[in-house]
Amino acid sequence: MRNKFQQAPEQQISEWMNSDKDISLKSCLGKVVLIEAFQMLCPGCVEHGLPQAQKARQLFSSDDLVVLGLHSVFEHHAAMGPKSLKAFLYEYRITFPVGIDMPADQGPVPKTMARYQLQGTPTLILIDRQGKLRRQKFGMISDLQLGAEIMSLIKEQPFKAGQSKGHISDEEQGKEASCDETGCRVLQA
Repeated sequence: MRNKFQQAPEQQISEWMNSDKDISLKSCLGKVVLIEAFQMLCPGCVEHGLPQAQKARQLFSSDDLVVLGLHSVFEHHAAMGPKSLKAFLYEYRITFPVGIDMPADQGPVPKTMARYQLQGTPTLILIDRQGKLRRQKFGMISDLQLGAEIMSLIKEQPFKAGQSKGHISDEEQGKEASCDETGCRVLQA
């Protein structure tokens, strides 16, 4: 069965914090990517989403998992500018890279938020080693479920440079699979 997941859209970032270089999803190929879309004035983001992303970064090897924040402001724009965000990240000890979502040309919804059709914040996004969007969850997800999903993606066939997107190895081609919103699982060898 071919991988039915779509390539994750590239983020449109106006500025990166906690990183001295720009980060693209293309540069993350070969690793699982967790993106936590948040606003610093969102209670669910502050109490659950950001601490959970920080824990994931601490628990999983950086060889396997990249954790990124996406500050996607769609309200109270004047209160949540880069200067305020920098202080917020320091105060809450957020150490993973955070990209500021590019403001919209028109309307309140920033560009990456629109590309991913996010419903709001917090939103958790998981991207597999091939760059495919595997999970997008508005609201909260339990730490146990998130850990299991990350580990499942880490254990999938590693990405190899030059490998075509969606490649399934010869030995995997004959296996039966079951897919749902959490991903695809091999049922038989």
